[in-house]
Amino acid sequence: MERIGISIVLVVLTCCCLLAGESSVWVYDAEGEMKREYLALERQLEMYREMDSMGLLARERLKKESLRQDALIRETDEDPLEVVLRRTEVLLTRIAAMPGCGDLSMEQETVRTLREAASRTPVKQLNKRKALFDAVCQVRRRIAFANPLLDFDEIVFLKHHKARYNHMVDQYFGFHARPGGGVYILRNPFGVEATIIDLMEGRTIDSGRLKDQPLESGSFISLELSYEADELLFAWTQADRIVEKWTDYVPYEVLWQPQSTYHIFRASIEGDDLTQLTDGRYNDFDPVWLPGGRIAFISERRGGYLRCGLRPDPTYTLHSMRPDGSDVITLSYHETHEWHPSVTNDGMIVYTRWDYVDRDSDIAHHLWLCYPDGRDPRSWHGNYPTARELRPWMEMSIRAVPDSHTFVAVAAPHHGQAYGSLVLIDQRKEDDGAMSAIKRITPDIHFPESESGPGVPHPPHKGKHQPNGEIFATPWPLSEDFYLSVYAPDGKNHGIYLIDSFGNRELLYRDDAISCLDPIPLRARKRPVVIPAQTRQAVEDRQHPGDDRATVAIMNIYDSDFDWPAGTPIKALRVIQIYPKTTPAANEPKIGVGEQSLARGVLGTAPVESDGSVYFEMPVGVPVYFQALDEDGLAVQTMRSDTFVHRGEQMTCQGCHEPKRTMPTQRLAASPIALRREPSKLQPGPVGSRPLTFARLVQPVLDRHCVKCHSEQDTAPGLSRTKTAKWGWTEAYHSLADYSWSKNGGNGSGLTKNQTSYSIAGQVGARASRLWNIVTSDHHEIKLTRDELARIGLWLDCNSVFYGGYHETEKQARGEEIDILLQ
Repeated sequence: MERIGISIVLVVLTCCCLLAGESSVWVYDAEGEMKREYLALERQLEMYREMDSMGLLARERLKKESLRQDALIRETDEDPLEVVLRRTEVLLTRIAAMPGCGDLSMEQETVRTLREAASRTPVKQLNKRKALFDAVCQVRRRIAFANPLLDFDEIVFLKHHKARYNHMVDQYFGFHARPGGGVYILRNPFGVEATIIDLMEGRTIDSGRLKDQPLESGSFISLELSYEADELLFAWTQADRIVEKWTDYVPYEVLWQPQSTYHIFRASIEGDDLTQLTDGRYNDFDPVWLPGGRIAFISERRGGYLRCGLRPDPTYTLHSMRPDGSDVITLSYHETHEWHPSVTNDGMIVYTRWDYVDRDSDIAHHLWLCYPDGRDPRSWHGNYPTARELRPWMEMSIRAVPDSHTFVAVAAPHHGQAYGSLVLIDQRKEDDGAMSAIKRITPDIHFPESESGPGVPHPPHKGKHQPNGEIFATPWPLSEDFYLSVYAPDGKNHGIYLIDSFGNRELLYRDDAISCLDPIPLRARKRPVVIPAQTRQAVEDRQHPGDDRATVAIMNIYDSDFDWPAGTPIKALRVIQIYPKTTPAANEPKIGVGEQSLARGVLGTAPVESDGSVYFEMPVGVPVYFQALDEDGLAVQTMRSDTFVHRGEQMTCQGCHEPKRTMPTQRLAASPIALRREPSKLQPGPVGSRPLTFARLVQPVLDRHCVKCHSEQDTAPGLSRTKTAKWGWTEAYHSLADYSWSKNGGNGSGLTKNQTSYSIAGQVGARASRLWNIVTSDHHEIKLTRDELARIGLWLDCNSVFYGGYHETEKQARGEEIDILLQ
């Protein structure tokens, strides 16, 4: 090898105990790490050269979607040396230009010398080019650690085994946790030798069920650092397996026990205090300090089960509590699951919501925002993808980038765990239902479940999770270009890395026995602005007199990001309550002909004024969706998501699905008509609409007008109340199913019936059904009354369900009234 003025220092991984049980030394294995990177780049180059026609399309797609083009393989890249040299040059230019950067003249000269040596060394001289590769990696590491953003010398993190069960929901059930791990500090992370400090060593729990016990043999997850960098929050479970054969159906009551669920703990950085904040037969995890002092977290306490699971899957959503664990309140009454809350730069909560109301179950689990008191949850992009294979299947571990309007997230699978490829989300961009608001930070890693390879989508509606895509997790943004993250090239043993958007990755720490998770710089950070609460649910917000009523106001229902049917005035807004599932397995019972339909009930309607304004009182603490009705009381447009209000909340919308990034289409010349009066009381629907059951709402109409003829004619479909064996539905319901209108849930099934995951105004419910054309025609000279037509129209508008609840199905089939549970 030519002399290039650089010596390559190879050190090996060592681990020796300094203070028994408290700290150890970890030494960077340069040789091993450079070998891993070289092999990874060789594989990428080989894949690039062997691209077929689909791969060539993927190449163009990646160019368009990557945050930085330097992170891609290029046609001019001959071998790993060329790739790493090119990326190092970009990194050097970027860091040298940053304010506060020190003198990098020596590194600049070294890189220049290496470039000249590389240009003189043919690719076929493999050993020489490998030696040059190692030399570039060494100087790159010095450049990376000269980054002025690395103004900290300690990182706090977890050690954590991935869960036994691969599913985005089940990974947070404590009985799936693999015991092992802890809470640690990595000291001197940018040196050759780092010190690892076990923060839980010698600590015991202050009080409660586990008083005086250490956190041993369990599993840790969901680390969070306080703004002052003096306290930690995390979740821990004793990880009691309860049963060994998870494939066997085991009742909820057996699996969910205090020793088999995650609970939230608080601990100081200095000192030995360790406080358990939550307990019981709930999984509580993902804690985050809110700017006002409360702690937001994810919990199963709200109740309800997942609709698509074949096993017990309790729903978990946003909650909050005081710092001592008291005054737990529900922030989100959303019907399905939520994950990973964090605080934005302007004091909001950003989190992931799984969203599907009468549409495909696996198409939307992406970024949502709400106020710290849970008010006004909104989706800014990705909630109605045109094709789920053209974007991340899920966006997880979302965090605001400092001094930016963007967010980093993990493009993760649904049928896997919260690991994948890293993306940057810019919510200011218009949402095209695909990638318009997203850039790939790590374009060499495919989107798990969406893609079979980087930029190569799975065939339509045939997503399949590939665990080899679970490469990155829990990124902590330093800027739009630099991050701490856990990373494993093979997806099996995640270490802590400093990564950048140009394709460079520097190992800071790895434990060969267990993965790392949640690396966070151990330093104080700016506390975001405190947004005053405007609800009356937390104890501190109930200490002053106020109105507990909740209201909803819409300024102009016609202000929308879609086109309304011409000549169709909207006369009313229908409010439909969604009932959380009370049975633990999918299709127990099968609610209706639409796959994975929701049980629901009509709370009532509110008038829409001539200027499009609406103002009404709404019950608190229940998930609802809205339908805009025409003069005949039929749905013109319907939501495919849910919302809710809290005690004392005044929810305000500009329009019906108004454009998110533009000013109102019309300036209000005066106060909207609806807001010049007291809020309307919702006008209840007909008998049988709450809960909405076919036998009580529709069957009486059939009994009066249809059953006689349809029972006498053998060729006519039967319309009697006779219950059939299939699903417990009646003959009449089975007969009308083919004439009804519904959208499917279920993985992929929602994309094969009525196609879109969103609603098309004027083409929903009764207006789009075959049955409505029949009952409004001169069908055997039958004339239905306005009330009778309203009943059938309402049923069709509400996804043509049979059952209105998940319990007492025999009574529902007989047309008897049932109690409404989980209001």
